[in-house]
Amino acid sequence: MKITKITCNLLDYPLPAPLHPSWAPGRIFTQTSCLVIRVATDEGLVGIGAGPDAGRAALYTVADLVTPYILGKDPFMVEQISPVIRVGAKDGSYPWLVEMALWDIIGKKAGLPLYRIWGAFQDSIPAYASLAEVVSAEECIDRLSWLAESGFKAAKLRLRRPCIRQDIEFVQKIRAHFGDKMQFMVDANQSHVMPCPETVGAWSYHDALIVARAMEEMDILWLEEPLLRYNYKQIAQLTATVDIPIAGGELNKGLHEYKQLIDAGCYDIIQADAAFSEGVSQLRKVAALAEMSFKPFIPHTWSNGIGMAANLHLAASVPNCPWFEIPIDPPAWTDESRDFMLNEPITIQKDGSIAVPQGPGLGIVLSEDALKKYTRLEWQSG
Repeated sequence: MKITKITCNLLDYPLPAPLHPSWAPGRIFTQTSCLVIRVATDEGLVGIGAGPDAGRAALYTVADLVTPYILGKDPFMVEQISPVIRVGAKDGSYPWLVEMALWDIIGKKAGLPLYRIWGAFQDSIPAYASLAEVVSAEECIDRLSWLAESGFKAAKLRLRRPCIRQDIEFVQKIRAHFGDKMQFMVDANQSHVMPCPETVGAWSYHDALIVARAMEEMDILWLEEPLLRYNYKQIAQLTATVDIPIAGGELNKGLHEYKQLIDAGCYDIIQADAAFSEGVSQLRKVAALAEMSFKPFIPHTWSNGIGMAANLHLAASVPNCPWFEIPIDPPAWTDESRDFMLNEPITIQKDGSIAVPQGPGLGIVLSEDALKKYTRLEWQSG
């Protein structure tokens, strides 16, 4: 089997309401974008993948930095192709969608969902709703109540208010309202922000320690990314000092960075993402390293439905993933906002878990109508 053609569609989808994510202070999103890739073969099989919102940089990365060097190759030779993709990441933006498509081809050829090919550990995973916006406690309670009625039994709250005392008071109000009816995680979003208009600061170690101690008292499941991404020394110090698990790593890149994080004891929970961090099969190596270090591996999934599906197969194939992240924060970010490029959105089950798609490969189907309606730019090789 040989790769014969690659097609990319850069999609823009209008959101049902403006989104004010905590990772871009002061920036308002009225649409969501993603790059969808289709890799065709000489046997007629086509694999799909998708990257996060990186605009024309993502299209350039696939078209100019990756495609010329993988056309004509056997899509089964993932380990041979992965270094090409990795080099593309150095000078470009998030090329990991290419490996998603290769594995989708492999799964379709085998007639099996990917997680089963990789040695399935579970068919469904407990899910938590991952919110996006920094809102009032009252507004957040309304959203969480709706999510609880939809089946969610856990949710991740966003911090990043003007001062840490306001963040702590916010979580106290949420915890007091729901008691033990829901479980909560909190994301400080201190490691990284997208380009945005507001002055961007970051917590000091002292700030992070105060927040971590407060979250411990409220029985929060974990505190996510409370310090700058490459502040390895203080991340490790905080992780060793507090009892609450410290989580992170969503935008670290390359196998070497995850080895450094784990060897240094930087996080209790490793949160790599198959759309942002490395190829899917490469992150199975990271999950294995985390397992050997007695750490959970819980992928970050905030991109789109295709990226979430890739992370779901990855998560279900390893034995150290106790939770799965579902990006959802109505009214702006809904199942449809996230999965608009699919024939059907991925939803949770009544028991609060998410089932792994059982179709071959990624087990999802592109909506041709969505491709036609929302394509801003299209490119194909040859």
